[in-house]
Amino acid sequence: MSLLVTLFVVGLDRVAKVFFSRFLSSGESLPVIRRVFHVTLVHNTGIAFGFFKDRGVVFIIIPLIAVALLIYNIHYYHKNPQAVSRSYMIAFSLILGGALGNLYDRIAYGHVIDFIDFRIWPVFNIADSAITIGAVMIAWKCFRPGRV
Repeated sequence: MSLLVTLFVVGLDRVAKVFFSRFLSSGESLPVIRRVFHVTLVHNTGIAFGFFKDRGVVFIIIPLIAVALLIYNIHYYHKNPQAVSRSYMIAFSLILGGALGNLYDRIAYGHVIDFIDFRIWPVFNIADSAITIGAVMIAWKCFRPGRV
């Protein structure tokens, strides 16, 4: 299950980024619902949602360490299924898929491709969404055991 979730996130993220990169130029915005939701192509040199721009190699090293830790955790929990619930595994897999999706962009292009634009928040992508959803699932589980 973990591998499927991770591959789904990476695949969906990659397909969406390639698709929008082919049809939009950097900075170009296509309104879907005017003033509410646009598809805007942004080349992001920062981390999630554009924070901390232009930190260079740090944004390759830190995600590599995070990916290694996530892979270790997923491997450990697969060998010890009683140690963690299925929702944790899904959350870790979402975070891993998102981290891999954005890491690919950083290594291949030197920036992350963002395109989801709700106009009231920085432009983001599917990988950012997966990381955020996974982190919220873990936080929710930590504060409300047995509910996620």
